[in-house]
Amino acid sequence: MTTTRWTTVRVLRDRNAGLYLTGVVISGFGTSALWLASGVWVKDLTGSDGLAALCVLAMWAPTLAGPLLGTLADRVRRRPLLIATSLLMAGLLLTLCGVGSPGGLWLLYAVLFVYGASGVVHDAAESALIATAVDRSLLGDFNGLRMTANEGMKLLAPLAGAALYTAYGGAAVAFLDAVTFLLAAVVYALLRVPEDRPAPPSGGRRERTAEGARHLRSHPLLRPLVLAGGATMLCAGLSGALIYAVVEDLGRSPAYAGVLYAVQGAGSVAVGLLSGPALRRFGPRRFAACGIVLLSAGVALRAVPDDVLAWVCSAAIGVGLPAVLIATLTAVQQETPAPLLGRATATANTVVFSPNVLGLAVGAALVELLDHRLLLAAAGGALAVTAALLLRHPTGSARTTAPAQRSGSGTT
Repeated sequence: MTTTRWTTVRVLRDRNAGLYLTGVVISGFGTSALWLASGVWVKDLTGSDGLAALCVLAMWAPTLAGPLLGTLADRVRRRPLLIATSLLMAGLLLTLCGVGSPGGLWLLYAVLFVYGASGVVHDAAESALIATAVDRSLLGDFNGLRMTANEGMKLLAPLAGAALYTAYGGAAVAFLDAVTFLLAAVVYALLRVPEDRPAPPSGGRRERTAEGARHLRSHPLLRPLVLAGGATMLCAGLSGALIYAVVEDLGRSPAYAGVLYAVQGAGSVAVGLLSGPALRRFGPRRFAACGIVLLSAGVALRAVPDDVLAWVCSAAIGVGLPAVLIATLTAVQQETPAPLLGRATATANTVVFSPNVLGLAVGAALVELLDHRLLLAAAGGALAVTAALLLRHPTGSARTTAPAQRSGSGTT
């Protein structure tokens, strides 16, 4: 615990790391607030559940274009790109203040789509810049704290967004999010990260776009980690779609799902604080596998209708799932050359997060046809197999030092 506290203090004392985390908290608050409010906004305007669900789809769809969008993060200097994307979104969000009828929904969906695309570029540029701005030995601690900050915002921001929406409507929430983007732009402007201008691109556009994917595919550590992350998010999406069936089996009202999500969020906040030391002790592959095993148990045991066990399973899911994501992101940052970091990060995010949408869709369809307990057991079993496959070749978990050394060559 002392080691964890010390490394956390080291991260927070690092000026760039502290500013990054401040930006994460600010922008994460606005994003989480809008994520909830946009669906409620559409539901109130149209009365349609399907149209409300399209808000989430609009924000997630650009993730599929991650390899292409990530190219932008490698073509220009990353700090100005972070500032530019933040200012762009602040301006676009202000246009939503005029949406007050179903006829204006096309604008809301368009802004949410650009929001998602901007987020893909933003995440790629941010991850790449972090890898060169923060001490490499602290990357795991930083990513853990970043997860803690994000999950903390997910616990607080939706409630604040719902309250603001109830009092003043959707335009007020959009205005709040625009303000958070402006504040985030100011924070990014304060960063002190000297960057060299990227070298002129060589090769065709398709070849350049595919470079990140080729790097991930050929790397003995990153390939299994990224694939395991995708399989994990697929099963997590399936499990998430069954949450209301689990709540019904407990004899509770649908609102009880919020309690389980809160417990899960608390678990995610906790693991973020411990991830740095755990990554140094176990390495990314074993740390991710431990998280998947814990997630497997949490998902499978949700089939047992018991309140206390449901809380324990939610906490286990909250701890296990972020462990996989933190391990994968940190490994990509440490094992990728700087000129490739934007494309590699965006490609990894596409492979890892896109299956979550598929899992949600499959779970929503199957829960009407099959017993949710059977589906939970199957998802838990699939996760256990994923963990076993991740550990099958332990020699591949050794760090390769050459890429890590090269990754600093693009900046000074």
